[in-house]
Amino acid sequence: MALTGGDVLLDVDGPVAYLTLSHGKYTVVTWDMRQKVADRFAEIDADAAVRVVVVRSDGEHFTSGGDIAGFMEVDPIDFTDLGHNVTAPARSPKPVIAAIDGYCFGVGCEMVLSCDVRLGTPRTQLALPEMNLGMIPGSGGTQRLSRLIGLSRAKYHIMTATRINAQQALDWGVLSSLYDDRPSLDKATDELAHRMAGFSPAAQRTAKEVLDKGIDGPLHTGIDLERKAYAMLRSTHDFAEGVAAFTEKRPAEFTGR
Repeated sequence: MALTGGDVLLDVDGPVAYLTLSHGKYTVVTWDMRQKVADRFAEIDADAAVRVVVVRSDGEHFTSGGDIAGFMEVDPIDFTDLGHNVTAPARSPKPVIAAIDGYCFGVGCEMVLSCDVRLGTPRTQLALPEMNLGMIPGSGGTQRLSRLIGLSRAKYHIMTATRINAQQALDWGVLSSLYDDRPSLDKATDELAHRMAGFSPAAQRTAKEVLDKGIDGPLHTGIDLERKAYAMLRSTHDFAEGVAAFTEKRPAEFTGR
């Protein structure tokens, strides 16, 4: 059955969880894999020892997109909640880094747009090509891409199904950094993940929430949210530890409390 196949592997290494899409050279994302993304994130979110998540692929390409033929086997009513499972990174309280090498099309592009930080290589290409199928992105692509690159650019790339190359993605802020090849991308991703894992989980979680919620409201609302969040963090053990470590000129040992 076209809806099944492939896997979403979970490997936890200390404070970092690695979520790996696995389904051949082009990493085609099946309907079954979409739900596995949500299931894996439910496990990660429940694990207090995990502080940072990395999303990657073991194929030659991050993903060429979804299992197109399989979509014809899905009842239209099931598409109303289409984007909820693959956009679990956006709802996770933990920072999520996407390591993107090669093609990142369709549902894969929508998945990485829901991550917090995106890293790539010169081979990285992003696209929402649904227009070629008489369709539009259905897992948050229209809204997240337009917020990242602006309405005019998003209209062009979505309505013409034109790919965004690595340099454009870097220049427009979709990618945070580019690395020479897959090994250097993996190395840089690991280093960043472990660096972020050293920060206060409470501060990371709060920063993510303030940024995500504040950007969708008026400036004064976002500033008010930031101010209240700042005041809340003042009462945490991690803030006291950070101040003490700074004063004592030693590394801080954050616990998330």
